[in-house]
Amino acid sequence: MPVRRPRTLLAMAPELRSRLLDDATARRLCEVAELDPEFVAADFAGPDAAAALAEAEILLTFWGAPAVDARALAAAPRLKAVVHAAGSVKQLVTDACWDRGIVVSSAAPANSLPVAEYTVAMVLLSNKRVLQLREEYRSVRGRPHDWHLRYGHAGNYRRTVGIVGASRIGRRVIELLRPYDLELLLYDPYVSVDQAGRLGVRAVALDELCRISDVVSLHAPALPETRSMVDRRRLGLMRDGATLINTARGSLVDGAALTEELASGRLQAVIDVTEPEVLPADSPLYDLPNVLLTPHIAGSLGNELHRMADSAIDEIARYAAGLPFAHRVRREDLDRMA
Repeated sequence: MPVRRPRTLLAMAPELRSRLLDDATARRLCEVAELDPEFVAADFAGPDAAAALAEAEILLTFWGAPAVDARALAAAPRLKAVVHAAGSVKQLVTDACWDRGIVVSSAAPANSLPVAEYTVAMVLLSNKRVLQLREEYRSVRGRPHDWHLRYGHAGNYRRTVGIVGASRIGRRVIELLRPYDLELLLYDPYVSVDQAGRLGVRAVALDELCRISDVVSLHAPALPETRSMVDRRRLGLMRDGATLINTARGSLVDGAALTEELASGRLQAVIDVTEPEVLPADSPLYDLPNVLLTPHIAGSLGNELHRMADSAIDEIARYAAGLPFAHRVRREDLDRMA
């Protein structure tokens, strides 16, 4: 049990509160923090939210939380920490937080698990040519003719998988793929050849990775230098029939060039993130048989949200016991985070 129960305020889109905190999780939160578990601040402007903010030592935030900016901090004289029960804090934590010394934690490690699991599933299904076989089976509504001959290239034995970015998710994908009979490549400018070897992968340049991989999976952050890193030229380097998986950020790929390649049928793709976040209704990607398009669901979904809630509550318990956060985010970390 914690030494004390710090005063905590929930800040998020109100309709998401019940999705994040089920009854058991809410009870556990009340054991480690002093709060009204039913009150949620959608913003900090209303009188009730302002009064709660003035007393809060910790903000427990989630999707839809208002930015913790200078105005919010001026109304929160007792605030010491922001515990984010989700991934990125870039749109939430402002320079004013760092300047005041607010301690920040994120449940990004908990959110990375379902993304990595989703990615691994898609790698294995892509090499198995599930998209093509599903479409053909649906079309003929009987056993496809000579399918063993025509899909003789399918399978996961000794396939090459290229990981772009040794992020937390990228490293988890590598770990989960290690037991399979795959050759794993890595492109990450911050990882040396020796470090890559210790991860169990071979470090290569991005062009080489695109050229020789059967599957290219993106796990880099959205930064100015990573915008359209997979451009028309690099898409052209990819093998005929290769698969691009993007569960990171839509901005990493030249969307127009990718759409053209996919419309030609030369490549396959598993796309969970796009730019814009929701594609226009007339985008060909909705209908192409060689594309699996999902609405940004590789991360925590359904009961997986409770894993992030548990992670956040663990952090509050650590804080209450006088221990440092296990998943602290520092200002200097942001440049390499999604």
